[in-house]
Amino acid sequence: MLTHDAATKWMARWDRQQEGYLPDREERFTVMIDAVEALGRPDPVVVDLGCGPGSLSARLLERLPEATVIGVDADPLLLGLGRAAYPHVRFVSADLRTSGWTRLLELERPVDAAVSTTALHWVSEQDLKSMYAELAAVLRPGGLLLNGDHMETDDATPVLARLERAVHDRQSERVFGANPPEDWRAWWDAIKADPAFAELDQERTTAGADHRGSESSLLSQHVGALREAGFTEIGTLWQRGHNRLLCAVRVGEL
Repeated sequence: MLTHDAATKWMARWDRQQEGYLPDREERFTVMIDAVEALGRPDPVVVDLGCGPGSLSARLLERLPEATVIGVDADPLLLGLGRAAYPHVRFVSADLRTSGWTRLLELERPVDAAVSTTALHWVSEQDLKSMYAELAAVLRPGGLLLNGDHMETDDATPVLARLERAVHDRQSERVFGANPPEDWRAWWDAIKADPAFAELDQERTTAGADHRGSESSLLSQHVGALREAGFTEIGTLWQRGHNRLLCAVRVGEL
C-alpha cells in the first residue's frame, strides 16, 4: 500500500530528477504562479494540463490556498503518486488528446488560467489544435494559458536556437557540474520496481500512458495552434535559453 510518507519521498526524488533537465524549474514555477496571482482573484479556477504527480498544482495551492486547482493527466501511476502525496489537490484522469476531456473537469464556473509544465510537447500538433480549442471554450475572457517547456525555434531562427540551447546547457553545468541528478529513465525504472506501485504500473501499461518521442517541440507549433483556437495575445513571459514560459490570453465572450 502506498503511504503518504512514501509518496512524499518519491515526489522529492521526482522533483530532483526533473531539475536535472530544468535547473531553473522552481523559478519558472514561481513566474507561472505570479501570473495567475496577477489576475487579481484570490480564488481562481486553475487547470494543470498534463499535471503528472502534481508538483505545480501543489505549489499553486501553497501560494493561493483559496484557489480551485484541477490536475489533469492520463498516467495512472503519476496520478496515484500525486493523490497519495497531495491529498488536497483534485486530480482528474483524462487524455487531453480525446475530445470531451473538459467535461470530466465538472467545472462550476469558467477557468481563470490553464497551466502546464514540461508536458505538452508530447502532444502532436494536430491534437494541440483541438486541445487548445476545447480549452478556449471553458476559459473566461481574459483568462490565461501558461505553458512552460523547452520550445525550439530552429524553423525560424536556427542560429538563435543553437544559442538558446547553449545557454541552457551552460546553466546546467554551473548548477550540477559532473554530478547531475538521476535521469527520467532511471527514476521510472526505480519506481516501477517498488511493489507499492505494481497495480498502478499495470494500469499504466493498459492505459497506454507511456510517452514516446517529442511531437510538438517547436515554439511555432504552439503559437499557431493557439492562434487557430482564438487566442490573440501570445508571447514569451519568461525565458532562459530554450526553456521558456509561453503565455496566451483568451479574448471574447463565453
